[in-house]
Amino acid sequence: MRIEASTGATAVGMSSKDHARLEDAAQQFEAMLLQEMLKPMQSSENKWTADDAEVDKSADTLSAYGTEAVARAISKAGGVGIAKRVMEQVGLQSESKK
Repeated sequence: MRIEASTGATAVGMSSKDHARLEDAAQQFEAMLLQEMLKPMQSSENKWTADDAEVDKSADTLSAYGTEAVARAISKAGGVGIAKRVMEQVGLQSESKK
């Protein structure tokens, strides 16, 4: 049994390439969840007039990219533990199959 230092997850019989792919997928999953949690925090105070409809769309897009970037950064920095828990569960499941 091998314990991965960066996530604390066990990886039994898993190649380092597979482990890295799993870790990346778990972080992406956590980032998506964090992004959904952060969406309501986007400022909606500055409503644009009808004349500024194009500006409104670009501001929404920019805000969405910002939220996505923050969510990814939080996940890569350790997040709230969702990715780590996913890694642990996959490790336990692969252990029980053997």
